[in-house]
Amino acid sequence: MRIVHFEKGRIPGIAADDGSGWHGLMERESGFPGTLPGLIAQGADLLRTGRELLARQAIDLNAVRILPPVPKPPKILCVGLNYDDHLEESGLKKPVYPEIFARFATSLIAHREPIRRPRESSALDYEAELAVVIGRGGRRIHRDKALDHVAGYSLFNDASIRDFQLRTPQWTMGKNFDATGAFGPWLVTPDAVPPGAHGLRIQGRMNGRVMQDAGTDQLIFNVSALIEMISVAMSLEPGDVIITGTPGGVGAARKPPVFMQPGDVFEVEIEGIGVLSNPIQDE
Repeated sequence: MRIVHFEKGRIPGIAADDGSGWHGLMERESGFPGTLPGLIAQGADLLRTGRELLARQAIDLNAVRILPPVPKPPKILCVGLNYDDHLEESGLKKPVYPEIFARFATSLIAHREPIRRPRESSALDYEAELAVVIGRGGRRIHRDKALDHVAGYSLFNDASIRDFQLRTPQWTMGKNFDATGAFGPWLVTPDAVPPGAHGLRIQGRMNGRVMQDAGTDQLIFNVSALIEMISVAMSLEPGDVIITGTPGGVGAARKPPVFMQPGDVFEVEIEGIGVLSNPIQDE
């Protein structure tokens, strides 16, 4: 089941699609179950909600503004260097513990919205990634139970300002420029993909040219491992988002480097989940 968070005329809506087309409701309509981020925060049964929405009116996603599945997550936890080919192009050794850094909600944009290249840098790089949205909170979550805490999966472009990222050992600045974290277009419930979204093809494409091409089975730390290891330190909350890392092929590692330019369009596609597409503009 795919579930999308959107608005039309500033009124929020929710719609679902099981392959038969999008159907849903606007907030002021009878039977509106709540917004997608609100339902996630409540720990609602999203699959049941989706099935109920399928009986409602058809929704044309081209006539609405699609929003991130969770526009203001309590936490956005990103994982660096989580694919072997990205490690190799970075000249680094395989980690024994995941590289975790934070993004903030002020950096997020939705499907079809422009990724903004800041005036301070031209080193705007792309990173195609699988996003995991937490649906049930907890601390010290055992790996065998970790997937029970997942509300669903989505796509993410962890666009990075490379020169700012590499100015210090901490990556926070280069990963948090406004309008650089593309997230969406929708949430896919866990039943629609293999456990842990394992073994799905992931691609990053610039203007139709394949720049990244891998499989989520190549993750060094898979979804279950990440949930277990992160939750040792902090309580995971409904609505938290884990961005699981990018495959090789990033622009900074190419010779010469290839960075996103105004007028480009970058797409992230993950098999069984969908396509996230964003144009590039100057800020």
